[in-house]
Amino acid sequence: MQGRKVSESMVTLSHVMQPHDANPAGNIHGGIIMKMIDNAAGVVAIRHARSNVVTASIERLDFHHPVYVGDLVTLKASLNKVGRTSMEIGVRVESEQMASGKIKHTASAYLTFVALDKDGKSREVAPLVIESKEEQRRQHNAQLRSSQRTLERRRQHDSSPQ
Repeated sequence: MQGRKVSESMVTLSHVMQPHDANPAGNIHGGIIMKMIDNAAGVVAIRHARSNVVTASIERLDFHHPVYVGDLVTLKASLNKVGRTSMEIGVRVESEQMASGKIKHTASAYLTFVALDKDGKSREVAPLVIESKEEQRRQHNAQLRSSQRTLERRRQHDSSPQ
C-alpha cells in the first residue's frame, strides 16, 4: 500500500459562533467545541483512510480560553501517527475576535480514529509519509503517547480481579 503525506489529509475549518452555540452568559458550550474537534479530526482520518472511520478515543482535550458568540473559531487538524488500522490526529483550536483581530489558542486535542471496511470491520490504512522535522517530532510524541496508553492498559488489566 502506497504511503500518504501528512499534507494530503490536513484540514483547516472555520466557523463563526452563533447565539444557539452559547450558554446564557454568551460563552460557547465546550460540547460544541468538542463536536467541532471530532468533525475536523474525522475529515483528516477519512481523507487519509479513504474509507469510513470511527472515533476510538480522545486522548486529551485541554481548554485554554473561552470562546464567545461572534468569535471565528478555526480548527487545524492533521495526522501525527498512523498504525495498521488506526490514526492519531492532533487538532488545534483558535478563536479570533474579528473586530480586533486578536487570536487566542483556545483548545488542543489528540484523537484516535479507526478505519472501517464496508462491513464495519477495521481495515488497514496507508502508512504515513513524513517529510519534515516538525512532522517527525509530532510522530515521535504520538508514539510516546501510544506507548503510555499501552502501559496503562496493561496496568489496568494486571490489577483487575481475575
